[in-house]
Amino acid sequence: MGAGLYRAPMTAIPTPISDVDEQWPVVRSADLHRDDWIMALRADWVDRPDSPDEEPFRRVVLEHPGAVIVLAVDQDDAGDRVLCLWQYRHAVGRRFLELPAGLCDVEGEDPLVGAQRELREETGYEAEEWEHLTSAYTSPGILSEVVHIYLARGLREVGRGDFVPHHEEADMQVLWVPAEELIDGVLAGRVTDAPVIMATLIARGRGLLGGVSSERSVAR
Repeated sequence: MGAGLYRAPMTAIPTPISDVDEQWPVVRSADLHRDDWIMALRADWVDRPDSPDEEPFRRVVLEHPGAVIVLAVDQDDAGDRVLCLWQYRHAVGRRFLELPAGLCDVEGEDPLVGAQRELREETGYEAEEWEHLTSAYTSPGILSEVVHIYLARGLREVGRGDFVPHHEEADMQVLWVPAEELIDGVLAGRVTDAPVIMATLIARGRGLLGGVSSERSVAR
């Protein structure tokens, strides 16, 4: 075969470029772990369409309800600053600079409502202005999680109400980070939490974070 990309016969790629919904046949499934935890692990045996001579192949799926991420932005005399968290994560043995976030664990709830609740519980702030930046799949090869990322402005401190943090959250610190410092940390690879990277670069790319006029149009 000559030089160049291998192109198997597949579904046509749309123009403009976009992901598309598609579901391959699942011939059987088996639970590997399922209890009262909000997540579950299952194995599916999948048929590739139009390939009757191939055996079904096994794929492991971590079922996840999704999450919300909040890029909460305010201004001081130096310009934009972002409300961040400094939190330990046991799975990778690392403390991360993160954004306020939480699971979509209330059935039927609008992700925006969850984002507003998580901002208040984790930081003690509310926001008047909200804009949906994107929804993104974090690791679709194995994980069904989709994260809904919001930009929040018009912040005011209101307290956490009756929310009491436990475990890692009890050790979590809340801090303001100058937007340009956050952007530099992302671009230099010092800040490595994926939702922080996504939210920061999308907001910066749209002219909504750092280095632009404070006169911005943000949907309420």
